[in-house]
Amino acid sequence: MKITIVGTGYVGLANAVLLAQHNQVTALDLVPEKVRLINDRISPLADAEIEDFLANKPLDLHATLDKQQAYAQADYVVIATPTDYDPKTNHKHSNSKVG
Repeated sequence: MKITIVGTGYVGLANAVLLAQHNQVTALDLVPEKVRLINDRISPLADAEIEDFLANKPLDLHATLDKQQAYAQADYVVIATPTDYDPKTNHKHSNSKVG
């Protein structure tokens, strides 16, 4: 299955790595440095599990800046929206009534 993940923040990259274990995943982002790092199998985020999977596990994962390429043959598109997670405190902000 071909899956495109839009956005490579924590939510998008975690889902991309998870899904790329058994699917062909394209990660689409606007930040060239993040795309380069992901394609070099280096996590742009400080996350031990993501870092380990990118460095050591077989993943069918490719990152791109090109939306045409990303969407061209995708069976599914996942849009990873930002969360209210604060990496400095390691917690979500509690301004929302939805948990």
